[in-house]
Amino acid sequence: MSGFNMNNNGFNGGNNNFDPNQVINLEAGKAAMKKASKTMGVVIAIFAVLVVLGQCLYVVDETQHAIKTRFNEIIEVNTNGLTEEEWAQTNQNPIYETVKLTQGAGLKFKIPFVDKVGFYDNRLITYDTAPREVITLDKKKLILDNNAQWSITDPYKFRLTMNSIASANKRIEDLMYSKVNEKVGKTDAHDLIANKEYIENMLHEISEELNVATAEYGVTVADVRIKRTDLPKENNENIYNRMRTERQQTATQYRSEGREEATKIKSQADMESQVIIAEAYAEAEQIKGEGDAEAAAIYNEAYNRDPEFYEFFMSMQTYKAALGNNTKIVISPDSPFAKYIYSATGAVN
Repeated sequence: MSGFNMNNNGFNGGNNNFDPNQVINLEAGKAAMKKASKTMGVVIAIFAVLVVLGQCLYVVDETQHAIKTRFNEIIEVNTNGLTEEEWAQTNQNPIYETVKLTQGAGLKFKIPFVDKVGFYDNRLITYDTAPREVITLDKKKLILDNNAQWSITDPYKFRLTMNSIASANKRIEDLMYSKVNEKVGKTDAHDLIANKEYIENMLHEISEELNVATAEYGVTVADVRIKRTDLPKENNENIYNRMRTERQQTATQYRSEGREEATKIKSQADMESQVIIAEAYAEAEQIKGEGDAEAAAIYNEAYNRDPEFYEFFMSMQTYKAALGNNTKIVISPDSPFAKYIYSATGAVN
């Protein structure tokens, strides 16, 4: 079997020649494998230590409350961001005689794989509630859109009763609208819309009453606000019709007052016109009378100077006015009117 080659371990089966370089390479490979195995072991050990440390330690942020449980039983409560008053009220909870109560953020210790830690936000939470319909004292329907600002001040009570922000929001909304309905039912719509001071006092009272109701949930309500006040949509058409009717009534009133004022002005103008006409007529009559008197005086003076000529002149004026061309008259010769006619013609026509 001279043609058979055995490459493993550096041997040549054909010529049985020994290669030292191949032996050296094999030893170097074994050493590298041992070194890699040691490195891997160190990495695994470090990773295991980190895992154990990760299970032993946890971090509480300044914006969080933390609750440590052991076999689902609360053994420690860590609070942050509470005021002195809130901290004092939390301390009054009898449960903290058996449950450890601590404060402050930072690195905390727990028993790995046995203890578990839950976190709750300790910051002010704003909940924008859904708009709801309310009825005022004067039986007016309004739509109120409110919001509430609240925070978790007793994590232990909160975990046992609510355990989630969503559940707390729902409970606060129900309680808030119950209080709002009670207060609004004692208030006229006008005050609810326009009286700012009354609304501030009402919302303050609602906040205080809510805090009494939510104390058992470990929640404190900081503020309640009415974001928007609307009328129900079905009332819009009635409101527009009423506004239109009011505007029409106002327009009718203005027209009536305008016509009344126009009548007064016209009556005043007619009266003043009659007065002016009467005064003008009286003045004209006076002037006319004065003219007639002056004319009569002139006539009298002329008559006194030559009565016969005056009589003749006046008769001529009368003839001119009374008699036209081809006028025939029947008159007695003894009539004074015919005196100068007969004198001028010498005959009776």
